Amino acid sequence: MAERAGVRIDGNTLRLGGGVVVRFVRTLRLPERGTHPLPPGLGEFPLRRVADFADRVPQAWQARGGVLLPMYLREAMWLSFAGTTEPAALQVGVGKVCAVSGKPWQGTLARAPQNYVTLPRQPWLDGINSGEGTVRQFVAVPLGLGATVEGQVTGEETWGGVQLQAFGLRPEALARWRAAERARSAPLAGGYGAPPAFAAPAPGGPPAPAGAAPRQAAAMGLGVGGSMRQEVYRDERPASDWSGSPAGRVFVHLVTPPEWRRITGEEPPPSPVDRAAYTRAGLPWFDHYDDEAAGLSPADALKPVRPVGDWLGDDPEPWQEPSPGQVVPLKDAPGEPVTDGDW
Repeated sequence: MAERAGVRIDGNTLRLGGGVVVRFVRTLRLPERGTHPLPPGLGEFPLRRVADFADRVPQAWQARGGVLLPMYLREAMWLSFAGTTEPAALQVGVGKVCAVSGKPWQGTLARAPQNYVTLPRQPWLDGINSGEGTVRQFVAVPLGLGATVEGQVTGEETWGGVQLQAFGLRPEALARWRAAERARSAPLAGGYGAPPAFAAPAPGGPPAPAGAAPRQAAAMGLGVGGSMRQEVYRDERPASDWSGSPAGRVFVHLVTPPEWRRITGEEPPPSPVDRAAYTRAGLPWFDHYDDEAAGLSPADALKPVRPVGDWLGDDPEPWQEPSPGQVVPLKDAPGEPVTDGDW
């Protein structure tokens, strides 16, 4: 099993090397019909290294390495890239299907169609690229139903989870970018200031006995929920600026709360917040608009992906539309190494 020294967990933050920072954020699940504002962040999912629980996870997970996090059935998440300061290209896979292009996972960057998001330009990603200026929300669902993006696009559910792979700029391109940042910040800082962070605002059982043989865990994948207004930005850099080898990659395993208790001996986060109560309380939703954006076209393979409700039934939670005053407009606004294996 290989080690990639660039990948670390820092609290609940994943650091992939090359300055790439990823957090997995709990959020409100959107209705599966219609297009909606951005839901808020409601705290981070906890992360743990697979290598720390090698005697309690399936052998396939040991081989893949990576990290694990707990999700409830039909719980939604978004990925935050706040804290990433230098340019990077990040591939995001859901069951080894690219969340940007809809193509099968590959270990290199591609532009036709683009199979990555550009950081720090892309402050977050809430779902798959499936419409003009919209995405379909990431929602947890068990493997085996056919409801995952993986199952609908490939016809099989083999991998589940989330896959991330980060690429930095080539040394000469990075040197040019740093020089330009120093020149840009010097008049404001009176000297050579640090490049500004592109921070995303918050839109927001007992352990197994020692020596016990690992058992099969209840694997989870990501399907889709409702649609929201969010651009997936087109890369405006020359393709030759990017490194040909990744700075870091990681496999993120999704487990049910009972499996999280069994594997880690820890309590998972409480059940998802009731969205009707959240809206009734007058708490904010968000709308991000960028009139300078160059967004990608929707991915053909992802446009026909159906919501998880087609398998699990109607949404049991009532939907209460936020009032206009609740929608807040937004503008562009170190641990042990994580093991990496064969996937």
